[in-house]
Amino acid sequence: MTFFLNDKYNKFFLNWIILLILLIVLMIIVGGLTRLTDSGLSITQWQLFSGIIPPITEEDWIYYFSLYKEIPEFKLQNYSMSIKEFKIIFWWEWIHRFLGRIIGLAIIIPLIFFSFKTSLSKLKNLYIVFLLVCFQGFMGWYMVASGLVDRVDVSHFRLSAHLFIAFIIIASLTWFYLNLKTNSNKNFFINNSDFISIKFYIFLIFLQIILGAFVSGLDAGKIYQTWPLMNGSYFPNDINLNDYKEFLNLNDRSVVQFIHRNVAYIIFFLFIYIGFNIKKNNMKKLYKPYLYLLIFIFIQIILGVFALITDLHIAIASLHQISSIFLILLSLNFYYKSIN
Repeated sequence: MTFFLNDKYNKFFLNWIILLILLIVLMIIVGGLTRLTDSGLSITQWQLFSGIIPPITEEDWIYYFSLYKEIPEFKLQNYSMSIKEFKIIFWWEWIHRFLGRIIGLAIIIPLIFFSFKTSLSKLKNLYIVFLLVCFQGFMGWYMVASGLVDRVDVSHFRLSAHLFIAFIIIASLTWFYLNLKTNSNKNFFINNSDFISIKFYIFLIFLQIILGAFVSGLDAGKIYQTWPLMNGSYFPNDINLNDYKEFLNLNDRSVVQFIHRNVAYIIFFLFIYIGFNIKKNNMKKLYKPYLYLLIFIFIQIILGVFALITDLHIAIASLHQISSIFLILLSLNFYYKSIN
C-alpha cells in the first residue's frame, strides 16, 4: 500500500507509524507501573494545558498534596503518607499524563502534514486512531474520577475499558504498519484466514487483556496465591458453584481470578491445536511466527504464575504486562500471515 509518489515521504510515513507504536507501548508500560505503584489517583484534577507544568515550588507541592488529602484513598488508606512519599506517586501519574499529551501531538501534527500530501481517504484509519487517542484521554479521566468519591480505588470496569482502548489503538497501528510493509490491504475482520481457530484465538487474547485488567483493578492477584490449584482446590472455595449468578459475578475477586486462570489454559491448548493444524496442512510460512508466539505464551503464563506466588512483586507483575504487549504484537503478525 503506497501512499506517496515520493519515496522520501513513504519512508518518513513508515517510520512515523513505528514511532507511534513505540510510544503507545511505552504508554502502556508506564500506565501499568502507575497502577502497580498505586499512583493513579495522586493527581485529582484534569487540566489539559496547565497540567503540563508540574509542581515547582514547595507551595505547589503542598497545594497538590492538600487536594490528594481530600479523597478517600488518602483518608482511608494512605493517611500516614508524607509529602515526600506523595511526590513519588505524583511523578508516576504526571509522566503517564505527559506521555498521553506527547502521543496526541505525535499523531495530529504529522497527520495534518500528510493530509496535504495525499488523499484524505488513504488516511481515514489514522484519523480514526487519532479520535481513539482523544477518547482514550477522556476515558483515562473518567477512570480516575471513579476513584475520587466513595472508594479507595478506580472502577475495574473503567480500568479495563481504558486498557482495552490502548490495545485497540496499538492493534490498529500495527495492522496498518503490516499493510504498509507488505504493500497489501488485508482486512482485519473480513478475510480468508485459513483457520477459524486463529480468529477465535485472537478474540481470546483480547478477552484475556480485559480479564487481566479486572484482576488488577480488583487486586484479585492478592488472594489464592497458589498454583496450579487455588488453595488446594480447582474452584475457589468461597464461591457457591450452584449459584450461577454468583459464579459470574465480575465484581468478585475470586471469580475474576478463576476465569482469568482458565482462559489462559484455553488459550494455551487452543494454540497447541492450531500448531497441529499448521503442521498437518504443511503451512511453512507460519512455522516461524508460530514458534515465536508459542514461546511468548509460555513466558506470559510463567510470569503470571510468578506474579501470583510472589504477592505481585512489582518487577514480575510489570514484566507480565510488558509481555502481554509483545504477545499482542506477535499474535497480530501471526494472524496477518495466516491470511492469503
